[in-house]
Amino acid sequence: MTVPTKTLPSGDELPTIGFGTWELEGETVKASVEAALEAGYTHIDTAEGYMNEEEIGEVLADADVDRDDLFLTSKVLAKNLHYDDVIASCKESLEKLGTDYLDLYLIHWPNPAISLRETMHAMERLHEEGLVRNVGVSNFSAYQLSAAHHVSDVPIAVNQIEFHPWLQRPDLVDYCRETDTVIEAAAPLGRTDVFGDEAVQELAEEYDKLPAQIVLRWAVDRDVVVLPRSTSPAHIEENFDLFDWELSDDDRQRLDERDRNRPVYDTPARDWDDEVWGIPE
Repeated sequence: MTVPTKTLPSGDELPTIGFGTWELEGETVKASVEAALEAGYTHIDTAEGYMNEEEIGEVLADADVDRDDLFLTSKVLAKNLHYDDVIASCKESLEKLGTDYLDLYLIHWPNPAISLRETMHAMERLHEEGLVRNVGVSNFSAYQLSAAHHVSDVPIAVNQIEFHPWLQRPDLVDYCRETDTVIEAAAPLGRTDVFGDEAVQELAEEYDKLPAQIVLRWAVDRDVVVLPRSTSPAHIEENFDLFDWELSDDDRQRLDERDRNRPVYDTPARDWDDEVWGIPE
């Protein structure tokens, strides 16, 4: 099966579906990534904050797959956005993943306590040295993304955001489109919350598909890259089965109308003292 791709400013092709690895650790992440590769995924998404890069690296080292055929993403924690910390974090991620370069490196969360210009200068250096082929951000608002575009000399290729039928963020999506920033959906299934949506359930029955497949197909039709995660080999394979069927225009519209502006993780406040943010009082 041929997976559609998005062309990034570098010319690299980003597969429309990737395998997400948030909260997957140890033998669980190893078995899940192995199942994803076997199912046909070539796009793997991780982060230093997921604490699973080393295990993913072990799987990739043993996998019968050419590195050039993989699209590998990692992210730098919000507490590590000073210039030298960005460089060090990236090099540590590369070592753990057992690769010479990342296809995409993201700022995991914006950090108002650290200069965005400083962070972007570090990302530019990584790009210039060939350690990172594409630079992006994650969980940035339109305001924050516009600032990143303004201060960066390397294109901001991607904004990975929470996006699903209950959180469609039209203003942010429109701005990403205007600036040729590819949208990736973190938590594209609303961490399963949206499975209980009446429209999702009825469409799953009508199309003889799982609720996850309905939601993922809808997002792909919205021109969004999806990053589902699962520990079930069967669900991993089913989530990948999106491209030999489609929703009707009316059914896509029905899901378009389910927006509740309800996030499952990207809520307004942050716990600034936790290990992800690391901003002491």
